[in-house]
Order: sequence, then C-alpha cells, then structure tokens
Amino acid sequence: MGIPNSVEYCLGRLLINQKGRNKGLFFKIPAFASMPEPTFTVTSPDCGPSNSHMKEEYTGVGKDRFPELAWQKPSPDVVEYVLIIEDPDAPLPMPITHGLFYAIPGDKTLITHDDISVHKVVGKEKHLKGGFRLGKNILGSVYGGPKPPLGHGVHRYYYTLVALEEPLDTSKMSALATKKEIAEAIEGKMIGWGHWVGLFERKWE
Repeated sequence: MGIPNSVEYCLGRLLINQKGRNKGLFFKIPAFASMPEPTFTVTSPDCGPSNSHMKEEYTGVGKDRFPELAWQKPSPDVVEYVLIIEDPDAPLPMPITHGLFYAIPGDKTLITHDDISVHKVVGKEKHLKGGFRLGKNILGSVYGGPKPPLGHGVHRYYYTLVALEEPLDTSKMSALATKKEIAEAIEGKMIGWGHWVGLFERKWE
C-alpha cells in the first residue's frame, strides 16, 4: 500500500525548497574539469528539445517509456558512450540515479525504448538490446521514469551522454557498475559530452 495522496502532497509542499542538488550531478565530477560545458547537443524526438515538459507516457505515472534520445557523433574518434539519468531536485542530499548505461557502441546516434530492454543475462551482468550494459540505479530496475513527489514542483531530469575515445575496462567493475565506478573509469577518456533535460511535475488535481 502506497502513501495516501494527501500525505504525499503535504510532504511535497513541506519540502518544496529541498531541491537543486546540482553539485552532485555526474557532469560535476573531476573528469569534467577540463570540459565543464556540453560539447554537443542531445535532443528527444519523442519529447522535444532540452527543457521540454515530458509527456505522461514517458514518466512513472504513465507507461514509463524511455524518451528516445538523438545526437550527432561529436568526433570520428568516439568508441563508446556512457548515459546517466539523474534528478537533482529530489528532496534528498544527492541527485538520484534513474538510469545508468555504459559500453554504448560508438556508432550509435539514437537510443530508443527498445534499446534498454534486457537481451541476455550473463551471471549478474545484464546486456541490453541496444548492444550495451546496464549499471545500477536507485530502483534496482533497468530504468525508472520521472515520478517526483506530489506538490514538490517541477523536477529536472538530466540525461547526460558522455563520449569516450577509449573503451571502459568492464573487468574492473561490478556486474552492475555504480555511478562511482563509472566516474573513476572515464578519467582521461572523455572526448565530449552533452545532455538533454526533461521537466516533469505532479500536481494534485
């Protein structure tokens, strides 16, 4: 049984100013020190340009579909990508991770909902249909769409894509790699990055 809407709404209003944990976002880690600003654009054919309000279908209160992401390859030297989805506006000390994907092939310029479906399981490793690997998120699932608390205002969801010129050494990571492991593994391998930001708010109507 979940929390009654009335209670969730009251908590959301009470914690309305507990948001904006931007310092904890993935692109604030040391690996980005020499490249603090995005170097390429990521868009969503499903939801629109960055800072678009997400349709309910692409959220945790709808069908929880992954919003299609598209970009132009930033360099011919890209060998793979990392994608992390974070909410810095959750009323918690740090952003929460809704999705983490790595070893994304360097020739991809589009990620769809079907791409993140599990293709095969090798031990504890999960390989996805898009040809890449699943990392650890807060829900313990493949991906969890936006579902901010009722009454907590608009939340921002950062879909951050990092281009690498060297492949990650997955043998040194957990079967479900963590944000910390990925952050350490990309040191010295970045060749560019971009992000798409989706907005979503749950109103009690």
